[in-house]
Amino acid sequence: MTSPDSAVSSAVSERTKPHVPGELGIWCFVAGDLAVFTVFFVLIALGNGDQAQVFAQSRASLELWIGVLNTLLLLSGSWLVATAVERCRESVQSGSGPDTRGAALQFALAILTGVLFVANKSLEWGIKIAHGITPATNDFFMYFFVFTGIHLFHVLIGLGVLIALRRVSRRERLDSKALRTIESGATFWHLVDLLWIVLFALFYLI
Repeated sequence: MTSPDSAVSSAVSERTKPHVPGELGIWCFVAGDLAVFTVFFVLIALGNGDQAQVFAQSRASLELWIGVLNTLLLLSGSWLVATAVERCRESVQSGSGPDTRGAALQFALAILTGVLFVANKSLEWGIKIAHGITPATNDFFMYFFVFTGIHLFHVLIGLGVLIALRRVSRRERLDSKALRTIESGATFWHLVDLLWIVLFALFYLI
């Protein structure tokens, strides 16, 4: 028979046990994706070292405000997703129904930031192409179009993930399985944000 003291101790231990959000599979995917993008980052850095003048001149022709705005959009989106996940987590822990007016709204706003990112990036590409700048212009713009294009593909996948998470967050009651799904999707979106921050620094700042 379990004593009251041991039951309390067990409950405290459960609450203080480190929590790894999401499923193991998403972390394996994140690790693999980071490894691939690390190769991309190294290629950009090597190109910058070998063709410093070409990279500097090409970098100066970029619209810095577009890069800054896109960074702010993704950072805002990550914050919204993180707070939405926390609302869902509190809902599961308390056993109450999800806060549909809170978590679902925050996921919707995060989706909006992603859509604005896509529109902003499309605008930037359009400006460059209108001025005759393409991946064939030089190595800098080859890397710029290819790697930001691959990242944009991640953003589009992430938008689909966020739409699915918003639907899950609106269920009448969330369980631990639903929470793991939400955490896994949020982890992918944070990966998208992290990758962009590094790309922003390499293409616009360094």
